[in-house]
Amino acid sequence: MKDDELIKPYGTRQLQFDKRYLQMARIWAKNSYCKRKQVGALIVKGRMIISDGFNGTPAGFENVCEDENGNTKPYVLHAEANAITKVAKSGNSSENATLYVTTSPCMECSKLIIQSGIRRVVFSELYHDDSGIRLLRKAGIEVVHLTE
Repeated sequence: MKDDELIKPYGTRQLQFDKRYLQMARIWAKNSYCKRKQVGALIVKGRMIISDGFNGTPAGFENVCEDENGNTKPYVLHAEANAITKVAKSGNSSENATLYVTTSPCMECSKLIIQSGIRRVVFSELYHDDSGIRLLRKAGIEVVHLTE
C-alpha cells in the first residue's frame, strides 16, 4: 500500500469521511470541562481511529480549566497534545496518520504533530494565531481547512 493510500484511504470519498471525522471531533470536544473553548481531536490511521483527545487538565487535577479571572490555567492541555500522548502511551504509532481537530493547532501542538509522524491535519476553526499552520506546511504536512 502506498503512503498516499495510507494517508487518504477513502479515495474519492475522502472529503466525505474528513467531514464525518470532524463532526466526531466536535462531539468529542463536548467532553471538555473548559468554559472558554472546547476543542476535540481524533487521530485516524488508515480507516481506524487510534486516539482521541479534548482540551483539559492533566490526569489527577481538578476539572477546572480557567482561573478565577476566566483565564485558561497554564497547565491545561490542548486536545491535540492529549490525543498524541494518549496514542504514545498505548504503544500505537501515529506515523502516516491524519489528525482531525476542531481548531487549528497552535505552535506548540504543531511541533508535537511533526514529531509524532502525523502527515495530515484537518480542522474546521482557525486558532487566533496561524503560526502553527505555517510550521506544519513548512514541515510538508498537508493542512486542510474545512469550514462546514
